[in-house]
Amino acid sequence: MPGQKKLIERAYTTAEKLGIALWCEDEAGPYQTIPYPGASWQLVGHPARQPHEYFQEGTAKMLTLLHPKTGEVRVKGVTNTRNETLHGWLKTELQAILDTLPEPIPLLEAESNRAVWESWRAGLTVKPTLSAELPTLRLLLVLDNLIGHKNPAWLIWCFQQGILPVYTPVAGSWLNMAESVERILKRRAFDGQYPQNVATLITWLEATAQGWNAHPTPFLWGGKRCQRREAARERRLHRLGGSGAYTRHPLPRWFNNGDAHAN
Repeated sequence: MPGQKKLIERAYTTAEKLGIALWCEDEAGPYQTIPYPGASWQLVGHPARQPHEYFQEGTAKMLTLLHPKTGEVRVKGVTNTRNETLHGWLKTELQAILDTLPEPIPLLEAESNRAVWESWRAGLTVKPTLSAELPTLRLLLVLDNLIGHKNPAWLIWCFQQGILPVYTPVAGSWLNMAESVERILKRRAFDGQYPQNVATLITWLEATAQGWNAHPTPFLWGGKRCQRREAARERRLHRLGGSGAYTRHPLPRWFNNGDAHAN
């Protein structure tokens, strides 16, 4: 896990600076046709009321692509996330994304080009075999460590397009920033509402994503929260002279005669 975590953090902080696009992919749901709790604007003394009895009319899921640098999302509401549904949508959207990117730089020598691809898999103990011939690396795709994301036909298509999937470790889906935007979209779409059929679920999810894209918010990895954690860590640790060593507790100083502690 440490190798995968460091690799994803490196991708978040350096990929775009190196001219490699970075997107995150995730599937959220299932969302049910039930009343959702949440705040809403109502007249004083007339709160919104939701029925305590309702019919389950099916569920919907949300396929999500997030571009952290700009905050742009691409969303599709679906009733299942089988490979044919997921991969078909991903291929269409990723091809559209690639079409918007600058023209790839001239191809390096085959050995140097492969080294660029391998640099984004360094430290991994389990990794899919790359194709014999590789184009210029154009996009890193962060996605969860699921069996459907490792389908051979899907991986071959990605490699042919210059896309390298980067998988989160097991139980490490918190490293996927797409999960954060999915929570935001879900709250905005459903809080305080009662969608009564699957079509409504899908319509509200996709409409909410369109509204988000009108004024998207870029996503940063780490940010001020990470800086605060690092500052707290520095306060808890005590540096020692002579090397980069730390101790968790301050070491008492001794007087030259060794008879007492210094205050």
